[in-house]
Amino acid sequence: METKRITSKEVIAYLAEKFPACFSLQGQAKPLKVGIFQDLADALNDDEKVSKTQLRQALRHYTSSWRYLKSIKVGEQRIDLQGEAVAEIDQDQADYAAKSLKESQEKFSNKTPQDKKEKTAYKGTKQVDKRSEEKAKKFKVGKAKKSSAKAKPAVKLTQADATQLAVGAQVMVQFGNSPIAATITEVAGKDVSVQLVSGMIVKTQADKIFTQ
Repeated sequence: METKRITSKEVIAYLAEKFPACFSLQGQAKPLKVGIFQDLADALNDDEKVSKTQLRQALRHYTSSWRYLKSIKVGEQRIDLQGEAVAEIDQDQADYAAKSLKESQEKFSNKTPQDKKEKTAYKGTKQVDKRSEEKAKKFKVGKAKKSSAKAKPAVKLTQADATQLAVGAQVMVQFGNSPIAATITEVAGKDVSVQLVSGMIVKTQADKIFTQ
């Protein structure tokens, strides 16, 4: 495999081969430990087949797949590269995963047949049949009507004081148009690393950090 041409799908297949107790290509996925990227980066430090950028992209791809999000349930154990349990999933993490799964499935139900075919190839899931698609659409319509009848008040966010940011603080991080709950794991000047409830650790800027 050439580093420049390797895809996320190929990286995931490679990880499943190198760490079979942690990653899989089919069946039920296992929740990964928080900080698994750093463990992978250390383990594959001398491996020329995959770069850290490709590894990060593949890991993001893997943890956003439907079968992975379905594995994030209260009481389930997160595992390390050897498949050993290291932490238990709490309610907030499970709720966030369920929300992400629902949003992804709703977007999928609104795509064209060609879009769905391409999406399925990356998600590692079977295409939904017409009956399942109709149910998804009905659910979405019903949900939309209900929410329009009684909309929830918007959560008021306040930009956090950059000088007060500390490791372990519970904050909201602005990604796109939606704030996401996260925990600060590292502060280096204006650069801040946060752990999302899905377990993924990402870097952002201090001006993207808010509090409720």
